[in-house]
Amino acid sequence: MKKATLALLLGCFMLGLNLAGAADTLSVSLVPVASNPPSPQMGDWLKFRSVIKNSAGQPTHGVVAWISLVQVDPGKEQPVDLEDWSAHKAVTKAVLRPGQELSVDWPMRLIQSGSYRVVISAVDRETAHVMTSPFVDFRVRRKPVVESARILPVALGVPAVILGLIALRRYRRRDRA
Repeated sequence: MKKATLALLLGCFMLGLNLAGAADTLSVSLVPVASNPPSPQMGDWLKFRSVIKNSAGQPTHGVVAWISLVQVDPGKEQPVDLEDWSAHKAVTKAVLRPGQELSVDWPMRLIQSGSYRVVISAVDRETAHVMTSPFVDFRVRRKPVVESARILPVALGVPAVILGLIALRRYRRRDRA
């Protein structure tokens, strides 16, 4: 019991040291863009804006930022492959000077209904820390795949055209005979 408690305290202390050191380099923020639809559905586009700021006293080199998406529906918790969602893969910046910011818009096409959580992560070449933005949660509504206004004309029109062609063919045969 004492060993487990000591290990837990040591782990928390080390994590605290890592976070304290990491806070001196990059800070990452993330917000949805105001022009996003208030209740997005499948097929819509959302855009998220991140700002990555060099909070250190010296330049950071080799900054890489990327977007991650996780589905958080109960029983369906899983990371999402962004290739299908048409989202950016990563953004790079060779040098980010002290106090300089890198603003990035991350567009995303919504292809599946459900509850999701998006986050931006950033690293630089010199440190061993990953900086992440706060999460942004959103819900995608299911879009009706079949629209009832289109069904009736097709359901009635196709058979009517076929019957019309058959009647026209019979009429022409009678005229020849």
